Amino acid sequence: MTSKQTSFIYRNGLSLVLLALFAVSLAGQVWTGLRAFNDERADQGAAPVTLARYLHSGHFLSATFENWESEFLQMGMYVLLTVGLRQRGSAESRKLEPAAEVQDIAPGTPPWPVRRGGVWKTLYANSLSLAYLALFLLTFAGHSHGSWRHANQQRAVEGMPGIDWAEHVGSAQFWFESMQNWQSEFLAVLSIVLLSIYLRQKDSPESKPVEAPHSQTGT
Repeated sequence: MTSKQTSFIYRNGLSLVLLALFAVSLAGQVWTGLRAFNDERADQGAAPVTLARYLHSGHFLSATFENWESEFLQMGMYVLLTVGLRQRGSAESRKLEPAAEVQDIAPGTPPWPVRRGGVWKTLYANSLSLAYLALFLLTFAGHSHGSWRHANQQRAVEGMPGIDWAEHVGSAQFWFESMQNWQSEFLAVLSIVLLSIYLRQKDSPESKPVEAPHSQTGT
């Protein structure tokens, strides 16, 4: 290997770039969200809030966790659905015939739960979907809490009494916030499943080889 290929940045470039894009996007959300929130408060005759106070507001917490919640739901469902379901010709699908599947396991020491065996191996074999389930539940809780706080903040500005958390979570407004994101995430997954049947991106692991026929299933 060359020195470039053994460098930390080369070996972790994908996650580093995605982390940087996430940080820049989050900073942009905070900045624009603060301005939009204060504009909204100005229209209501309320005083503007500081950045520190905004970061603890229902407006910021609800918007942030609402999006994270839908992303973790998307990825978790995708991981689970691709275990048992197939799509002929899609690069995102397992082979139609299980016998045609070949596991590519690099030489090296297996993770410790595999070596331990038993329940540890079983949990590890499902750890990806379990992690996404935990992340979804945590962000769902964060979204519901932030959305509830924001709703009560709006009601207070309008001189209305607050409502309890359970009432808010049972409201159409809360589920509208969730469903509008969930449907877009499932549409995005559907698009990559179907588009990868006919379209290619050279050298991408999400695409079949450029020369592959449309009927080829899996990468």
